[in-house]
Amino acid sequence: MNRRQWMSIIGISLLALLAGVLTSQWIYKTGLASDPAIKAFFANPWQTPDGKSVNTEQWRGKVLVVNFWASWCPPCVEEMPTLDKLNTEFSSKNVLFVGIGIDSPSNIREFLKNTPVSYPIVIGGLEGSNLSKQMGNSQGALPYTIIINSNGKASSSKLGKISEDELRSAIKSAL
Repeated sequence: MNRRQWMSIIGISLLALLAGVLTSQWIYKTGLASDPAIKAFFANPWQTPDGKSVNTEQWRGKVLVVNFWASWCPPCVEEMPTLDKLNTEFSSKNVLFVGIGIDSPSNIREFLKNTPVSYPIVIGGLEGSNLSKQMGNSQGALPYTIIINSNGKASSSKLGKISEDELRSAIKSAL
């Protein structure tokens, strides 16, 4: 290659670098860098198992522990007592647990009669499964837990049964 070709390559590279820097600054300043899946999570018209609408505005500004689960999923059921225990432990620290049931409302209602929890449970259904994938659950398996910090950014996630120590550590990191 001759000197002119090298200079052209260097010039194009510098222009590409400058364009990337300017574009990333524009995206950051206009808010486009925020996670669209988390926006979809807050915008979703969630309902409780008994059909009541949930106001997700009350969830904003809190550390959220969002757990996608199903009553037919043994590891989901096994981790629920831990989720319930940590929900109680962290409730005074602006932390809210939310369970998204990937199941029918009637199955969830029946399940909760025998296994009550102290945190809100909402109906996810097929849309909840899709949202779980958008939020990082590439395999679409359950359980899936994601921590959203008080600024609305995902701070950690776990596919599969989460241990008490893992969850406590993830919550403390998000606080």
